[in-house]
Amino acid sequence: MIEIDVSLARNTGFCLEAHFAAPDMGITALFGRSGSGKTTIIQAVAGSVRPDRGRIVVGDEVFFDSDKGIDLPMERRGAGYVFQDARLFPHMTVDNNLRYGERRARRERTIGFDAVVEMLGVRHLLKRRPHTLSGGEKQRVAIGRALLSQPRLLLMDEPLASLDEMRKGEILPYLERLRDELRLPILYVSHSVEEVLRLSDAVAAVADGKVIACGPLADVLSQPELLPVLGRFDLGTIFDCTITAHNEEFGLSTVSFPDGELRVPLVGRPVGAPARARVRSRDVSLSLSRPIDVSVTNRLSGTIARITRAEGPFSDVEVALAHGKLHSLVTQESVQRLALEPGMTVWAMIKAVTVESRPAGFNSPGAEIRSPSPVSPPRQPSAAPPALRVIAGGTPPKAPS
Repeated sequence: MIEIDVSLARNTGFCLEAHFAAPDMGITALFGRSGSGKTTIIQAVAGSVRPDRGRIVVGDEVFFDSDKGIDLPMERRGAGYVFQDARLFPHMTVDNNLRYGERRARRERTIGFDAVVEMLGVRHLLKRRPHTLSGGEKQRVAIGRALLSQPRLLLMDEPLASLDEMRKGEILPYLERLRDELRLPILYVSHSVEEVLRLSDAVAAVADGKVIACGPLADVLSQPELLPVLGRFDLGTIFDCTITAHNEEFGLSTVSFPDGELRVPLVGRPVGAPARARVRSRDVSLSLSRPIDVSVTNRLSGTIARITRAEGPFSDVEVALAHGKLHSLVTQESVQRLALEPGMTVWAMIKAVTVESRPAGFNSPGAEIRSPSPVSPPRQPSAAPPALRVIAGGTPPKAPS
């Protein structure tokens, strides 16, 4: 478990108050808009920023405790750090950049050079220098260098932010493999809903220097309180589903979950495989009666649980299903015209569904039901090797003031 309870005030007027816990393996996303304090949090964990007060604990080791006067130096914390820009040594080959990470390791080796090279698919790059690499290749090498330092945890500061969509698509499968195959806690900074949905299982939402929500992905990304973070058009509901049918003729798959089923673009995985579907609140319309003779395929019945005022002319309507919930973003005029109120039975018409793309091996980004393009399916978790313990990634920089 990673426990963070810190506060920090800058002379610029920015204040950080971060109180949350993250699992001791897998990816926990620190999600929020630029300037919200996400990077400052992971810099405090790495040791390049010293909080004014508080406590940081990773596993059974205290990194920082202001009351007890504990402040471990960066080299003893064992944090592998991956930056937005790869920060490889330009005069070294890829091989030597990776070996640099090995030389920095201060504890027993738990993951070897060949394993990292194969996992990240960089063997064919070993003799090349950084200036000959694409952005995605550079980031894979940077991740490998951090892993070969045998880190206790991995800190990733928007590693895809400087990449175009094509390069992001290249590197995402490697991040998924890293998540699935290593028992390593990863704090992943991002302001991209798509990255968070695809990579993480837990989320800490950050706004104005505060962690305003933390927990499982599906719970956090469906909270109306996150509208200031997500923006009014990105609030949604996540369903963990199972693929139950394919219709090759029409290019559709059916995914089922406790409250029903959804038709989505064809998923290239077998029936019985898991899938993760996301329905954005802006893609859900409400009807007071069962929709008949409409083109919308996906429809669910439920009861209005609450109505929350959103930004501008909108309201978020939370619809309770038999086992879960669904959100719909409607205008306040529609709320008044339909006399919507808690307790009413409504039909939710789902105009678009996004299915995360995680096929076996490498994949491409997800698609929506409104698109004719097929969707690659979700991950199948791999058997993980023994837990990684231990130290030092690339040294993170001091935080800007």
